[in-house]
Amino acid sequence: MRVEEAIGRSEAFLAFTERLSRAAAVDRPVLLIGERGTGKELAAAKLHYLSRRWEGSLVALNCAALSPSLVEAELFGHEQGAFTGASRERAGRFEAADGGTLLLDEIGLVPLEAQEKLLRVVEYGTFERVGSSRPMRVDVRIVAATNADLPALARAGRFKEDLLDRLAFEVLHVPPLRERQEDIAILAGHFAGRMARELRGDAAPEFTPEARAKLDAHPWPGNIRELKNVVERAVHRADGGPVGADSVDFDPFRRPGEPVAGPTSGPSSVDPPAVSGRPTLPASLPEAVARLEIEALQSALRATRHHQRKAAALLGLSYHQFRGLYRKHATQLEE
Repeated sequence: MRVEEAIGRSEAFLAFTERLSRAAAVDRPVLLIGERGTGKELAAAKLHYLSRRWEGSLVALNCAALSPSLVEAELFGHEQGAFTGASRERAGRFEAADGGTLLLDEIGLVPLEAQEKLLRVVEYGTFERVGSSRPMRVDVRIVAATNADLPALARAGRFKEDLLDRLAFEVLHVPPLRERQEDIAILAGHFAGRMARELRGDAAPEFTPEARAKLDAHPWPGNIRELKNVVERAVHRADGGPVGADSVDFDPFRRPGEPVAGPTSGPSSVDPPAVSGRPTLPASLPEAVARLEIEALQSALRATRHHQRKAAALLGLSYHQFRGLYRKHATQLEE
């Protein structure tokens, strides 16, 4: 995690940075909410290094990358023989972060059973390894991150309200790049300089006015992560010269000569595909909802040439939400 990439001068970025700096000084949980690619890991790193725990470890766990059965073992560790494959005892992320900060990314995907144990650690600082009844005590600050609507998950019974209350001592909304227009050029120059040094040891290349205008006009549904990829690819294609508009490519999957698709931004600039007219409802409401879901998925996939992450952004969904709907209707979508 490169903390130096947390740069900008836009009003949205400066306001967020001020709130983050104030929260860092208070040794309580912080909840970071933001779209994919906005830099939630960078924000967590800055929270850690501005806090009194800066000399301790910053440990991160991406909860989306684990199956539900492994989350508890990763968080709390396990004893030898606790489950099939546990050939030796293993410390978990809480033990590794003792005295420091633990970042729980995609906190909304933690199973309810593990949430109960997580609440106990937040409240009392104690837990047991999987397969053990011996309590362990740690001193860990939790920073949680998500792009999900946790209050809605709590109302639906999929996230513990008590845990949400404890994690939300301070809630920081990480601004998306479309709200940081002044920062696009600054970040682009930063990423271009790094890429130029990596490729040829050169200084940062110049962007032509046309290239800068193209970057400014893009809605950036993938936020800073997308900007980094686009700029690095553009510097590579410019081959040591100025970066022109033809080197700025937002869709590397597009074949040469293929028309450029329309923008696929988040909900601020593109609405989900509309269903024309009043639908004729089938026999039941679930069937009507399923039909509308399938039509929306098909429309978004056609509009993005079956690029699923872009289709998710077009529909205003996270990628995980989109994949859940896609799996639900996979048979109809593949017909």
